[in-house]
Amino acid sequence: MLSYFIKRLLGIIPVLLVASLIVFLMLQLTPGDPVLLLAGERATPERIERITRDWGLDQPAYVQYFTFLGRIIKGDFGMSITRNRPVADLIRISLPITLELSLAALFVSLAIGIPAGIISAVKHGSIIDQVALFGSLLGVSIPAFWFGILLMLAFAVKLPILPTSGYGTFAQLILPAVALGTAGAALISRVMRSSMLEVMQQDFIRTARAKGLSERVVIYRHALRNALLPVITIMGLSLGWLLAGSVALEMVFARPGMGQLLVRGILMRDYPMVQGMLIFLVICVIVANIVADILIAVANPRIKFE
Repeated sequence: MLSYFIKRLLGIIPVLLVASLIVFLMLQLTPGDPVLLLAGERATPERIERITRDWGLDQPAYVQYFTFLGRIIKGDFGMSITRNRPVADLIRISLPITLELSLAALFVSLAIGIPAGIISAVKHGSIIDQVALFGSLLGVSIPAFWFGILLMLAFAVKLPILPTSGYGTFAQLILPAVALGTAGAALISRVMRSSMLEVMQQDFIRTARAKGLSERVVIYRHALRNALLPVITIMGLSLGWLLAGSVALEMVFARPGMGQLLVRGILMRDYPMVQGMLIFLVICVIVANIVADILIAVANPRIKFE
């Protein structure tokens, strides 16, 4: 297993190279000049030239890319143009807020998706199964930010029982976590249902039933553990998706996390901040996948990694 994870860690290198190149080119092709935004509309040509030189924006694109790549290798995500602060400091401040929302949304996804998938599989073909399938399709189809606005209208405007925005209390976390976790719950429910149906057809399940074990014991002690393996994989992917998906929701619910910081960086053409935050999100997705592999190995020691 150790050699497998060493290979996975080495595999991060080409992924980061490709991701860094895509992020750099994408922002280079974006219209707008960050120097003009930084210098102001009435800036003199001398000031514009000085800012361009100080930030290295007068260098060829390939020189800027290798400078950016060299900083990433050293763990330096650059300096924000608009805030004149290291991007790493901005990430360190905003990451706990985004991580709190992402973990809460992941909990919502698991709390809804796993039971719904189990019930749907046990009641396969029934009206309950059909309702669950329709609900999962609806959950995947609805954008999180739009569902968040609906929740805000329902539980903060029509029924003023929850706050519409802010950060710091449990009540302020409920609506954005439910809005963000609903799509994940729908996906986990579908995966859980398919996995349970497949496991329930295995020989060891029939053997357990032949021994006279109750259906509850067969489902929760024998079938569930094996059916959870695909869900664990989805969890690793979902955490990365949730970190990225919190961008719009943090704007809707006015949460001062990475999403709000990233959007403001895009609007202000703050290239170093946007580049650094996007690369950091890529690293988070990669780490989440490796953690998912570890969890799969713990849940099923029979799996051999090569």
